[in-house]
Amino acid sequence: MSGPAQIRLEGLGKTFVHAPLGPGDEHREDHGVVVLRDINLTISRGDFVALQGTSGSGKSTLLHLIGLLDRPSQGRYLLEGRDTAELDDDAASAIRNQHIGFVFQSFYLIPYATALENVMLPGMYSDRPQSEIRARAVELLERLGLADRMHFRPSRLSGGQQQRVAMARALLNDPDLILADEPTGQLDSTTSKEIIELFRTVNQTGKTILLVTHDEDVALAARRVIRLSDGRIVGPS
Repeated sequence: MSGPAQIRLEGLGKTFVHAPLGPGDEHREDHGVVVLRDINLTISRGDFVALQGTSGSGKSTLLHLIGLLDRPSQGRYLLEGRDTAELDDDAASAIRNQHIGFVFQSFYLIPYATALENVMLPGMYSDRPQSEIRARAVELLERLGLADRMHFRPSRLSGGQQQRVAMARALLNDPDLILADEPTGQLDSTTSKEIIELFRTVNQTGKTILLVTHDEDVALAARRVIRLSDGRIVGPS
């Protein structure tokens, strides 16, 4: 069951500006590229939502805004009831590290580090003891079926195994929210199904998951599908 509203977007918009605006230029229509327009969306705690759309629809930009990796140009973003416009860069960084886990299509694993070392990385920015961080990373890798691969570097792992490492890394700090951008984009269909089942398992533990995909089958694995086109929500919200 989904809980109270965790994410609330009100009239959210994003424009990528080509050049700095001069006095009186604030309302010009030609000063940049409008990527998102008037996004109104509520996501409850514990929900599993897929953002679906073609390339250029704005879904990855929206995910980045929700993950506090960027800031909107218009509208409000409330996270756990707090207006994120009030957050300075340090506060936003702390929330990203402690409360949000990220999983990307390209894995972004450090090539010279082992699977275990990659998973431990987010814990390096906390005050927790090294032994506790390591124990948590080992537990996650074992849970995700990588007990015999944790001392391998990424080059010795398959694509599916690398994505499992990335998922373990995202879960290390026990975040409330998991954001995934095309997590099956580099995987074959069989491995994709395995990864989506892992997301379902994680969601069943109470984590909120927001997953970006262009794949209809992947989107339908979520509880709710939000469709975007040309920077607007055109499907259920």
